[in-house]
Amino acid sequence: MSARIVLGSYMIRYPMGGMISNVLQWLVGFHRLGHDVYFVERAGYENSCFDPVRGRMSDDCSYGMRVIDELLSSFGMGGRWCYADAGGGYHGLSRDRVEEVLRSADLFVDMGTHGSWLEEAAGAGARVLVDGEPGFTQMKLELRRADGEPLPEYDHHYTVGQNVGRAVSSVPDGGREWRTVFHPVLPELFEVDPPPHDGAFTTVMNWQSHHPLVFEGRRYGQKDIEFDRFLSLPRLTEAPLEVAVAGKDVPRDELRRNGWRIRDAHRVTESFDSFRSYIRSSLAEFSVCKNMFVDTASGWFSDRSAAYLASGRPVVLQETGWSRHLPTGEGLFAVGSVDEAAAAIDLVAGAPEVHSRAAREIAGEYLEARKLLGRFLDEVGVG
Repeated sequence: MSARIVLGSYMIRYPMGGMISNVLQWLVGFHRLGHDVYFVERAGYENSCFDPVRGRMSDDCSYGMRVIDELLSSFGMGGRWCYADAGGGYHGLSRDRVEEVLRSADLFVDMGTHGSWLEEAAGAGARVLVDGEPGFTQMKLELRRADGEPLPEYDHHYTVGQNVGRAVSSVPDGGREWRTVFHPVLPELFEVDPPPHDGAFTTVMNWQSHHPLVFEGRRYGQKDIEFDRFLSLPRLTEAPLEVAVAGKDVPRDELRRNGWRIRDAHRVTESFDSFRSYIRSSLAEFSVCKNMFVDTASGWFSDRSAAYLASGRPVVLQETGWSRHLPTGEGLFAVGSVDEAAAAIDLVAGAPEVHSRAAREIAGEYLEARKLLGRFLDEVGVG
């Protein structure tokens, strides 16, 4: 039975390949399950639109709207989107039409609109929050509760932190009951070529995506904190290591001195196609995780790493507790120290074809979008 599903997130304001890929897996996954799928996004504040070609922020989201309209059209969802700009204008679907779609929806999924569509979605059959920042989200809810602020109301709360709500993790519940879901991936959206023997271990990252959060006297930060633990990694392996990085205060000279190759993250992820091409040109991924995810043992696993696996590219990823939920040792490795990372990298580099096959199998068995999203819909009562 087909359901009407509206997903709210942000792609138009930040039309970079990695962000697009994350949201697209959900949209296309729901669509390929046979559902009537729409996408909504709201500016939220002035100068919120990034144009990667011009490299600037403004209120003009024409670039992002064009990119997303063309992309959704290529997957049979042309015209099924709406962007509400900072001035109150509606693009794509008209205001009347998008409000009618939301009223008649069987499901509204909020993946980062911060409740900005909840009023319009009040009549939807179910409203679901999907938290992509485990720890940050729940701690902010706790702080708002402590200040007596009202919290946004959803019928169900999900997080990609697989350990949230378990004794192993220190993430608080924020007064909500959390179910878990992995970032889904559609393997057929990623071509699988033989692993390039001269390829590097790569990743795409933001050095500091937002300010640290202080909660109960403890400071929780970003990838910059965790990367320092692995700074010497190029000295411990002969495999080339490359990081495509964006963000403030990136210590590029220090990274190069320690043997890291540096790429511009905005250039290699300028589009969904360039994001996929960058992954395909890699031998594998090595990446750290945000300090919050590591310090709280949240069980977070990256949507970007899921894309590497789907491309047949093995992943060596810093442990956040995610290894409790995914197989490791072939195609996928959880590491807690620089020595463990070097050992895993050498294993992959020594048998790239073996680990490439295992990576693709993990994506298909554990992260495949139709499997995960079908179960998700069953749990929220939509099917």
